[in-house]
Amino acid sequence: MGTENRKHKDSLFVDLFYEDESAKKNLLSLYNALHDTEYQDEGIIRKVRVGDVLYKNFKNDISFEADGRVLVLGEHQSTVNPNMPLRCLMYVGRAYEQLVEKKARYRTTQVKIPTPEFYTFYNGTEDFPLEKELRLSDAFLDAPGGNSAELKVKVININSNKAHIILKKCGILREYSLFVDKVREHSIEEDSIKQAINECIRQGILSDYLKRKGSEVTNMLIAEYSYEEDIQVKQQEAMQKGQEEGRKEGRGEGLVLSAQIFRALQSNPDFTDAQIAVMVGCDLDDVESTRKAFGL
Repeated sequence: MGTENRKHKDSLFVDLFYEDESAKKNLLSLYNALHDTEYQDEGIIRKVRVGDVLYKNFKNDISFEADGRVLVLGEHQSTVNPNMPLRCLMYVGRAYEQLVEKKARYRTTQVKIPTPEFYTFYNGTEDFPLEKELRLSDAFLDAPGGNSAELKVKVININSNKAHIILKKCGILREYSLFVDKVREHSIEEDSIKQAINECIRQGILSDYLKRKGSEVTNMLIAEYSYEEDIQVKQQEAMQKGQEEGRKEGRGEGLVLSAQIFRALQSNPDFTDAQIAVMVGCDLDDVESTRKAFGL
């Protein structure tokens, strides 16, 4: 792991493809798989570190530059959030701040920038298609005009049972998917995770990585699954609060309103309450009360 002080915790995906000593090799393999290239020089990979934009407390996203492109990658083990294109728009803006010198932005000649690409790898347990495209324009209040911005996020299901072609092209991603399968066969407790790690080492799944970082992987997985569980519990609590409010007010809308606001607040930590209210379609007071109720 990097030595800098971080406010967030890194997921196993981030460690494997961004922080570990093998990360550049893994990123190159993933890049080749996405673009049908055969690059061998890890030197073409330039990591781009961006602050908390896609996720507030738990970092599940990475970005890097290679071959004239800047890629923003994220992993989802819970429901894929429809606001990913909006968050990716904010993310890539910060990435370009690092990639383009300040003076260059004010030149009279056009500044060339790496072509942006956005991918989300779905690794959850819900039924999800092999691929899905999310578009920024789907969030527009009005139909997009000819000069409107567009941003597309390609969601790829990397569950091993879906057998997406990318798992054949990228060995390290396939092994990661198989490792997640193995962990899910056990309970999310320290001894069970250690058992899953030992089984994977014996079967040659991420064996070198797990031999080096088994204890760190255990801690990352416990933190990751605890975070996911905490989010699910809070969503359930929000639903219950909404149901209670709905009964008190005699209308069904309250059943889901609190849950919708909670999800919007979690997914868009940089948004103001007013922006959340517009996104959800509720009153500002509803957002403020939900934020207060859950300590957000």
